[in-house]
Amino acid sequence: MRYFPLFTRFAAALLFAVAAATPCTARQPNVVILLADDLGYADVGFHGCRDIPTPHIDALAASGVRCTSGYVSAAYCSPTRAGLITGRYQQRFGHEYNPGARGETGGDLLESIGLPVSERTIADRLREAGYVTGMVGKSHLGMATKYRPNLRGFDEFFGFLGGAMVYRPGMDPTIIPGLETTALPMASQPIYRGDDIVEEPEYLTDAFAREAVSFIDRHRDRPFLLYLAFNAVHTPMNATEDRLARFASIADPERRTYAAMTVALDDAVGRVVEAVRKAGLERDTLIFFLSDNGGPTVLRAARNGSVNTPLRGSKQGMLEGGIRVPFVVSWPGRLPAGRVHDGPVIQLDIMTTALAAAGVEIRPEWKLDGIDLLPRLAGEAGATPAGAADRALYWRMGRQMAVRQGDWKLVRYAVSFSGELAKDDGTPLTSAAVSPPRLYDLGHDIGESNDLAASHPEKVAELQQRWDRWNGTLVEPLWMPEPLLPAPTGKQP
Repeated sequence: MRYFPLFTRFAAALLFAVAAATPCTARQPNVVILLADDLGYADVGFHGCRDIPTPHIDALAASGVRCTSGYVSAAYCSPTRAGLITGRYQQRFGHEYNPGARGETGGDLLESIGLPVSERTIADRLREAGYVTGMVGKSHLGMATKYRPNLRGFDEFFGFLGGAMVYRPGMDPTIIPGLETTALPMASQPIYRGDDIVEEPEYLTDAFAREAVSFIDRHRDRPFLLYLAFNAVHTPMNATEDRLARFASIADPERRTYAAMTVALDDAVGRVVEAVRKAGLERDTLIFFLSDNGGPTVLRAARNGSVNTPLRGSKQGMLEGGIRVPFVVSWPGRLPAGRVHDGPVIQLDIMTTALAAAGVEIRPEWKLDGIDLLPRLAGEAGATPAGAADRALYWRMGRQMAVRQGDWKLVRYAVSFSGELAKDDGTPLTSAAVSPPRLYDLGHDIGESNDLAASHPEKVAELQQRWDRWNGTLVEPLWMPEPLLPAPTGKQP
């Protein structure tokens, strides 16, 4: 018996040596990106919404980190998606504007308007790392075959390629009720499964949730990327009758329909999160939820009844209401539940964060603009190194510009999308009147009501220099935008 301790020590040493020589078999985390479309900053419960319940989105926020200064790199749909899927400022490769009707309805420009094929996507990178990759929903990155998701790194695709879509066959395709000729061709387009056009009779938000759940169920045994890009709550304003009936007490018909569409979005998020839970993958799944831009609160931005309070401005503008969005990151077991992070984050960070979580070495030649958010969101000691507060975020869309560094923001914005005009004159975005440079301290003035440019000229000059240096690294837009909508001819508020 006196030799037993010696034997156990030998056995323990042997087991340790075997374990040390055995490669780590820990599962790479699944990555789920839930992207809403045109969701107002104030239209989720965790930002104080009272007339529209969003229990599933709120529960997701409670399970992880709510980023109160969450941004996107563009003020409308397609450029934001280009930045998200590449992890790079989209102006670096010329994707500054929406494709517009020229890029969505055929003609000579169809082949040249879309996410450049030279750009690598998050799906490309994660598939190379052994992931199965799937996209469900709205692509909006080009209509030609070469731009389709199944040729951009996604093993599976179910959805549509353009910018707007009726939610069920037979529903009204009108983008803005009350305006003439706003039933744009892109509002009624094919639904694809891979390369095949399919008939889809179900309400589209529900159909996208169904397809996302199916993807999770079929691929639960290996790491996956699921990019679920909703078209909800973008126009046209289509809602199901049962959901509309829940909001009979909302007098404004636009807000009532928006509420019903938002509840459908919330239901879909709940179904996806529940599928992850039922598969036993909660602690193995990193989930992002955000919107592609702020709510469109003015007529020409395809207004949908959304609210951005306490932010000022709208989709298509550089004020906070156009670029700051609801933003949640959840990973139970890795990120603390119920945490609030107020430091600026941006959708460009999603790719870098996902690759870091997957153990993918990020190479300098990829020139990613995002950072790994996990250490910061987890609150790890040393997660904010010296100089991190110096990080600046940048925006450019035509003559509009903005830069945020710390709490300071310098901005030139199109007044058409600021709420400053009593009536929108229909001026195209590229020639719309732009404000002089204005300086705001967002730490004390989230509503951007107090311009400090005159009293802090040194800060204006500093931020302008930062933006000028960044702007010097960009390319010219590959295409110029068309007016999103014809000049308004109907009654306006």
